[in-house]
Amino acid sequence: MSDETRLIHAGKLPGALVRTVGPPIQKGSTVLLPNAAALYDDDNFITYGRAGLSAQASLQDALAVLEGAVGVTLYPSGIAAISGMLMALLKAGDEILVVDTVYKPVRRFCDSVLKRFGVKVSYYDAALPPEDLVAGASDAVRMIFMETPGSLTFEMQDMGRIAELARARGILTAADNTWGAGLTYKPLAHGVDVSVQALTKYVGGHSDVFMGSAAARDPALVRRLADGINHMGWAVSGEDAYAMLRGLRTLPVRMARHQESALRVAAWLREQPEVAALYHPALPGCPGHDIWTRDFKGACGLFAFSLKPAPQAAVDAFLDALHIFGLGFSWGGFESLAIWCDPQFKVRGFQRDYGGPVIRLHIGLEAPDDLIADLRGGLDAYADRAV
Repeated sequence: MSDETRLIHAGKLPGALVRTVGPPIQKGSTVLLPNAAALYDDDNFITYGRAGLSAQASLQDALAVLEGAVGVTLYPSGIAAISGMLMALLKAGDEILVVDTVYKPVRRFCDSVLKRFGVKVSYYDAALPPEDLVAGASDAVRMIFMETPGSLTFEMQDMGRIAELARARGILTAADNTWGAGLTYKPLAHGVDVSVQALTKYVGGHSDVFMGSAAARDPALVRRLADGINHMGWAVSGEDAYAMLRGLRTLPVRMARHQESALRVAAWLREQPEVAALYHPALPGCPGHDIWTRDFKGACGLFAFSLKPAPQAAVDAFLDALHIFGLGFSWGGFESLAIWCDPQFKVRGFQRDYGGPVIRLHIGLEAPDDLIADLRGGLDAYADRAV
């Protein structure tokens, strides 16, 4: 053979790979099949690398263990996981009930895409009792989409009860469980049909990779989700899957620290004169604490609080005075973050009075005393501009 041919085919994979702690990262769009019969044997062979190779398969297996699932599908971001799941399980003529406090990009997808494809979207009050919610669902409702706690104001829903009542009517339930990360809350164990996560957040844990997942116990749902992946052409890279798997290994340790530090900071904030209310379901006395105590085995670093009324300049002064807290919308990484939430409330159909401007914090892995000192500086700046 000529040099051209020999160089193309030289250096093939060795007969056996040495065993390492993590899976090998395979890079390839082409998958070579063992024989002619395998070319169209779709049930037994992966025909394109896009469907996922070793690292992706390892991550899916690990997430299935975490979620208590039969199967898990992977998406290139959290919002892609939600949109992909909805597109796979809904069709024109269906109706979906979505909690009004849902993550804003989910509302944008529902209003801009689902409605355009003939799916009716109705939003419901997070405070609506499960019995009233399900009893009021029309015969066209095929899914109830929940988020507990809400990602800005941390409303708690009894998702297990909603799932129980919905199943009796043949209605699917799905939950954005990014706050629980599949670790402190397991929707599938409470009867929810699909558990969705933005793995970008706590599973990744380092604010440097995007990915989402959808997990289910029903093999028929798992197949529909997998078909949706194939139909839409979603793909995640082996490198990103490896990074997510690495983050997953330390998830319990990090979540414990996030919880401990966040509860300490939240308890301190509640005693500050500038603070009107706390919204952290794991903190005794906060809204939804009874549901959290019953259903969750832990918390994370994300919560909110409201400040006593003051001009917009005071809110800006509070945020600008922070030195350790970054100003950023994502969360789940090692760093602490803060945002002002009120502009996002305008799209909600069920408005509430939170007593003043709402600030959401993500408590990272820094020393709690340093974070408290940083917040005290911000509150001092707020008080100076509040008069």
